[in-house]
Amino acid sequence: MLCGWVAKRRDHGGLVFCDLRDRYGLTQIVFDPALAGGAAAHETAGRLRSEFVIWCKGKVRHRPEGMTNTKLATGEIEVACTELVILSEAKTPPFAIDDEAEVAESVRLKYRYLDLRRPSLQRNLLIRHRMLSIVRNHLDQNHFVEVETPILYKSTPEGARDFIVPSRINPGSFYALPQSPQTLKQLLMISGMDRYYQIARCFRDEDLRADRQPEFSQIDIEQSFLDEEAFFPILESMMAKLWKEILGVELKTPFPRMPYSEAMSRFGSDKPDVRFGLELNDLSDVFAKSGFQVFSNALAANSRGRRGSVRAIVVPGEAEKFSRKDLDDLTAHAATFGAKGLLWIKIQPGGPEGGVVMQSPAAKFFTEEEKSALTARLKLAPGHLVLIIADPKDKVVYDALGAIRLSVGARLGLIPKHGEGAPAFLWVMNFPLLEFDDKENRYYACHHPFTSPRPEFFEDFIHGRDLDRIEASAYDLVLNGVEVGGGSLRIYRPDVQAAMFKLLGLTPEEAKAKFGFFLEALQYGTPPHGGLAFGVDRLAALLCGVGPIRDVMAFPKTQKGTDLMAETPSAVTPEQLAELGIALARPQANRENAGS
Repeated sequence: MLCGWVAKRRDHGGLVFCDLRDRYGLTQIVFDPALAGGAAAHETAGRLRSEFVIWCKGKVRHRPEGMTNTKLATGEIEVACTELVILSEAKTPPFAIDDEAEVAESVRLKYRYLDLRRPSLQRNLLIRHRMLSIVRNHLDQNHFVEVETPILYKSTPEGARDFIVPSRINPGSFYALPQSPQTLKQLLMISGMDRYYQIARCFRDEDLRADRQPEFSQIDIEQSFLDEEAFFPILESMMAKLWKEILGVELKTPFPRMPYSEAMSRFGSDKPDVRFGLELNDLSDVFAKSGFQVFSNALAANSRGRRGSVRAIVVPGEAEKFSRKDLDDLTAHAATFGAKGLLWIKIQPGGPEGGVVMQSPAAKFFTEEEKSALTARLKLAPGHLVLIIADPKDKVVYDALGAIRLSVGARLGLIPKHGEGAPAFLWVMNFPLLEFDDKENRYYACHHPFTSPRPEFFEDFIHGRDLDRIEASAYDLVLNGVEVGGGSLRIYRPDVQAAMFKLLGLTPEEAKAKFGFFLEALQYGTPPHGGLAFGVDRLAALLCGVGPIRDVMAFPKTQKGTDLMAETPSAVTPEQLAELGIALARPQANRENAGS
């Protein structure tokens, strides 16, 4: 007996064939009037159409010789149906329920319940389920306790804008949906729950960039008395189980570690894809005395005594593959990261004594000594393409050149596809604790305001000394150039937490108003603690080998934060607003549909 949906129906005259689809796959059903008791089923089968829901009963038998389908798990058998019941009829769907069908994403999201019938999306959701099952079992075996934390909570500044929820019972007061369970999991550590985890829902009301969702899930993990040397193996063995049990891939542990400073200087990214070369080269010393204004401006000290840099990547033997338009496109790409330009040099043969010629709009600004030093530093040879970015801000240079590296790597086929090569896991360590904003003339926390400085920097931090060089006890787990998890040791000393709030511009009164409950808790004996959160959606996407995280989420939003299927966000009735004591500054866009 089988139940499911009609994927396809084929009438071959005397015989009717139907492919029945359920979440386990496809099974071919045969309706043959010559079978004992099969005449009624055959007659009913004449009414079948795509997406009808049916129940059928019959005998499993081998398909005739030469009729097997090696592409199906059930391709060697079929069910000869003797009883058929149509449980539910269906309108013609707006698109074919098929992985090969080309369908606009807006249509897919509007009819998401139909889209989810496609085998690929069902597979993704099943892999996601299996992933979380493995995670729960692994953490349970390592004595972590699953604790649920509130969804209705206090609005606390953690880096993004909160979604706020009005309270009817307390007029004029609001809850917030948590950006993460950050303070709550720390309070659990203070409570003595020394190993916690949660598959946590998180909410951020921010402008949606590519592949971001306003609500998402994370595997939230926290541990008291945390020692990185003992904590990392727990996480690494969890990743090893996922890759082994889901993909059949053996991971080599322990994972390599790389300081943040090295990741930036070599790859221009704090989540470097280390599977291919095209590493960054620092040319600041080569052009330290350059008369070329682009370089001299970049290397001049600013008001805080900081200098920018001149850095390059070398594409060996591929210069002729890049037309002027290609280079202009790369320049435009770099501009999206704040770069004022991209300087390119194509290396041609023809110099004296087997030397080279530099073909570039900027070559005329280089001295012979600079050309010679550049050639030696980068080991230049004919066919090489050099891409240079200079800027007074190192961050601009890193961001732009790191993005150019990925773009060029993808264009040249240097980046392995899903399933090719060994997964490149990497710990990135020792991030900066603070970032200075020149416009606002103040520091911001690079992660969140509860991230601890490394212990050797405590005294300098508390006394406000050498803040730019202070490192955080923070770490990210990166896979193939994608951040899959991030965490840190947390501040557990009240004096260090007070110093952090002061640096971030919070007065004692403001800190008490926003975090008074947490600051009070720190006074009652707080253990050293820390943790890490994995992005469930990104991790599932990597295991499934898909790009957008929407493909591993059941009901995602669009890039504008809307649900096309439920047509939300939507208006509410005037009565609901009146109950909450809320008056709108401008009319609701679709008030006429409120409550419908």
